[in-house]
Amino acid sequence: MKVVISDKLSDEGVEFLRQQSDIVVVDSPSMSTDELKAELADADALIVRSKTKVTPEIIESAKRLRVIGRAGAGVDNIDLEAATRRGIVVMNTPGGNSTSAAEHALALLLALARKIPFAHESLHHGGWNKSAFIGKEVQGKTLGILGLGKIGSVLARRAMGLEMKVLAYDPFVSEDYAADLGVELTSMEQIFKTCDFISLHLPLSEKTRHLICAETLRQMKDGVLIVNAARGGLIKEDDLIEALKGGKVGGAALDVFENEPNISQRLRETPNVILTPHIAGSTLEAQAKVGLDIAKQIVNFLKENVIVNAVNFPSLSPQELAQLSHYIQLGEKLGSFIGQISQIRLSEIGIRYYGDLTQINYKPLSNYILKGILQPILSEEVNEINARSFARDRGISVIETVSSRERTYSNLISLQLRSKDRTEWVEGAVLRQGNLRLVSLDGIPVEIQLGKTMLVMRNEDRPGVIGKVGSLLGEANINIASFVLGRSSDAPHAVGIVNTDSDIDQSVLDQIRKIPAIQFAQVVYLGD
Repeated sequence: MKVVISDKLSDEGVEFLRQQSDIVVVDSPSMSTDELKAELADADALIVRSKTKVTPEIIESAKRLRVIGRAGAGVDNIDLEAATRRGIVVMNTPGGNSTSAAEHALALLLALARKIPFAHESLHHGGWNKSAFIGKEVQGKTLGILGLGKIGSVLARRAMGLEMKVLAYDPFVSEDYAADLGVELTSMEQIFKTCDFISLHLPLSEKTRHLICAETLRQMKDGVLIVNAARGGLIKEDDLIEALKGGKVGGAALDVFENEPNISQRLRETPNVILTPHIAGSTLEAQAKVGLDIAKQIVNFLKENVIVNAVNFPSLSPQELAQLSHYIQLGEKLGSFIGQISQIRLSEIGIRYYGDLTQINYKPLSNYILKGILQPILSEEVNEINARSFARDRGISVIETVSSRERTYSNLISLQLRSKDRTEWVEGAVLRQGNLRLVSLDGIPVEIQLGKTMLVMRNEDRPGVIGKVGSLLGEANINIASFVLGRSSDAPHAVGIVNTDSDIDQSVLDQIRKIPAIQFAQVVYLGD
């Protein structure tokens, strides 16, 4: 078997591959595109970092290629569609730099608290002004961590070692997991209100983009110090600059930016800001770890057909995939639907299958459901292969059951998201010709297509609500494709679900939420 390494890989990774007696290693990071194509003609595996662009042309030249390994997390340089189409597994090494990134965030926090870079610069320019650089101790101070994933968890442990009090916000981490860390889970608003330091470790999504902005900065404690070593788009930089100049924010330390590498000149010129060039994960140890990790994953796949951290390939035979295709689509959309409307601190996911689905291997189908639930909320690449491990890492239990009880719809999928004191519940079915339908919400019967853009509402069961919603959508030139209402004597509210032909702006959603009878309104995007 032949493994080609086209980018610089750690010595530990290369040496591990060379130790395998049945593997031939071609380690040539400086190959041209033509040379790479020639080497891949008879290669079984390709290992890259971020430099090599694995294009459809490259993939087409690799007739024997079975696996592409990325030493690192991001796979933007690999054409996943082309690889999947060819049946090539793409693997990465998520979390390999968690310690490095967390330690960098802590270093930024300490540097900010003690004003080290500013004192350093002053001294280099001939100054000696001790009174200008009086800092703060971190002992006894409160650190708020937004995002308690792998990096946030490592930072929490380090901070508690410095005798800081740690609060965290992460709606997808269980209270038991946080308690084991010694961290107090709380609301984002409470973190803004009470914390002396705030460190960001959230994924970047439409919900989190510009999370730190003028509105949220106003909620923060005066003189708060902010660290961001996660994603640049989490902070609206112009608003942060104004808060720094006005004194609301005492200082900021940023490793990531809205526009990299073209960083805002205003930000460069703003006092009390520490800037580093996206190096949080760049340590010798992290590079050694991801290099060795990907080497081991490649060897396990080639020798044992074990797939670890795959980002594109389901663990299904072609026959099973064909049999489950409609239910995979249903499961993923149903998972995404309930994930986007969920309002609980998730600790358990319940999945129940009815009808013929009880007689098949439903484990892969559950993975697609978990992917749908977790994908919009995590920064890592979540897919049907790694979804279970992501849930497990966050202390979320997954319980799968089957039922022989007859239901109105055959081959039904029932999903429940559970916290300690609340359950959220949806059910879906596949009707004729692969029509994917939502059939109940909160235990209230409804039947509506799982469309591209859906408005989901809970409201008091009183006259006039539907007319007001329809009028607001019409005034915004948003066409209603379908509209279904549901109510039950057992439920404290009615539900309304609307499929629209176009997206619903936030301003329109805000107006709908202001209708007195509306208790909850959320736009759900499921795609085509």
